[in-house]
Amino acid sequence: MCIRDRVKVNDVIKVNRLDAQKGAILEIKDVLAISDGKELKIGTPILTGHTVKGMVVDHVLGQKVISFRKLRRKGYSRKRGHRQKLTILKIQSLN
Repeated sequence: MCIRDRVKVNDVIKVNRLDAQKGAILEIKDVLAISDGKELKIGTPILTGHTVKGMVVDHVLGQKVISFRKLRRKGYSRKRGHRQKLTILKIQSLN
């Protein structure tokens, strides 16, 4: 799993649904870049030896997304929608 957001300790982020229980601690090893405020390290494509730990807060559904198609003068219209399944993570540590 790779998170493509800039995160700090105690940030709460939403990612695609993960197969983990509420309250579980996840260790993310695919870190793209890390900075301590003075030095920025960028991976090619990922950094080795760095991890991000996060706790699963909840599993939720995202906002409804609607796809609507219409052909004018043909009497054709189609409306479909879905809600993305998401997991809420709270970042606990950056190593």
